[in-house]
Amino acid sequence: MTGSINPSICKLDRLSTLILADWKGVSGEIPECVVSLSNLRILDLIGNKISGKIPANIGNLQRLTVLNLADNGLTGEIPSSLTKLPNMKHLDLSNNMLTGQLPSDFGNLKMLSRALLSKNQLSGAIPSSISVMYRLADLDLSVNQISGWLPDWIGSMPVLSTLNLDSNMISGPLPQSLLSSTGLGMLNLSKNAIEGNIPDAFGPKSYFMALDLSYNNLKGPIPSSLSSAAYVGYLDLSHNHLCGPIPGGSPFDHLEASSYSFNDCLCGNPLRAC
Repeated sequence: MTGSINPSICKLDRLSTLILADWKGVSGEIPECVVSLSNLRILDLIGNKISGKIPANIGNLQRLTVLNLADNGLTGEIPSSLTKLPNMKHLDLSNNMLTGQLPSDFGNLKMLSRALLSKNQLSGAIPSSISVMYRLADLDLSVNQISGWLPDWIGSMPVLSTLNLDSNMISGPLPQSLLSSTGLGMLNLSKNAIEGNIPDAFGPKSYFMALDLSYNNLKGPIPSSLSSAAYVGYLDLSHNHLCGPIPGGSPFDHLEASSYSFNDCLCGNPLRAC
């Protein structure tokens, strides 16, 4: 299917759902008048060739629960009005060409459970207002230009289970709260500039399906408390400056050498003997 979204669609003032997902050939811009569809609950235009900016007054859609504009060619900044959507639960703007910073009041989206913003050109620090998003379970800001330190509160968010921040410009130390979290199951911080030691903060309630800290500037030993974690399915500590013996037992006994490669002086199974 090709063509563009005709502005005449805005005459359908009772429209509650607009889905043109994965049609591949829909191009042009999102008509500004879409923001007048006061009954719209779902706007899903994923997987097309839509260009231009997200309508500035997108915040007028007070009943919107799903906004999915992923895999298009959208440019410009995230409109400040987007944070005025009180019922938003699912936001996916990934794989576009969006620039600028996340709105400082992004945390106003109190109902949001998934914020998928990867593969853009977003910059600046992670807004502190996100700390009060008590329903947020999935935050993906990977492959952007996010900078600054990881905030201490990010590991204390009550239902956050997936955090993807890989391929950014994040620096500073690794917060202990991220590793001691009992709810976080997927953590990817690879390809940043995180430095210092890995906190010895794992415990019997730590349950990581995937933990990727590769391609950073981490130093010191692998923390021995990692062996007390309830489960670690995938672990990648490669391309850092870690040193010392690899602890024994689970999860280390099922990991391959590639999990530890390109560090300064790690030793022990599956690497060379200490």
